Amino acid sequence: MKEQEIEVKFFLGQASDMSGRLQAAGAELAIARVFEQNLRFDLPDGRLSQSRQVLRLRRDTQNIITYKGAGENSDGALSRRELEVRVDDFEAARQILEALGYRVMFIYEKYRTTYHWDDLEVVLDELPYGFFCEIEGPNGEAIHAAAEKLGLDWEKRITASYADLFKRLQAARNLKIRDLTFADFEGIAFQAKDLGIRVGLVQS
Repeated sequence: MKEQEIEVKFFLGQASDMSGRLQAAGAELAIARVFEQNLRFDLPDGRLSQSRQVLRLRRDTQNIITYKGAGENSDGALSRRELEVRVDDFEAARQILEALGYRVMFIYEKYRTTYHWDDLEVVLDELPYGFFCEIEGPNGEAIHAAAEKLGLDWEKRITASYADLFKRLQAARNLKIRDLTFADFEGIAFQAKDLGIRVGLVQS
């Protein structure tokens, strides 16, 4: 069981040809585009967020409870402990967590397409605030090399979570919405600078 997550992400803007780049590089489609709903849990005093820990319940083609520890730098990538367990019943899992005192503090949605490329996993994520490429691998050096092959600017890599990017956007645009859902984002205009990031594609 994998217990360590090492990854970075890149902002692709509102569209990209990254699927074509991955296929040209020899990556294989592992999971076609699928909708994800993610529930982030915390205790009422917010102690998990304050200590940079994550407790998440995800629903896509399966249901997964994930724990993530606080992150640290690994050759320019984000490394953190990650433990996951699959559960049969999403609602029952939610009720168990809530019975233990945890509360849903944040909901976020995305569409994800997953590729396998040698010992890397590369995902293309479509969020309400844009498209991202996330590369996960055995170490930062391997991830850096893959990013260069895909035409991604390592200096524009992102180690912040999608939740952290959302908090930046909330502050920049004075958004009153709590969750990162496609319905909540209808009609909201924003720019990459509102997220505190830059488009990660190398400019030709």
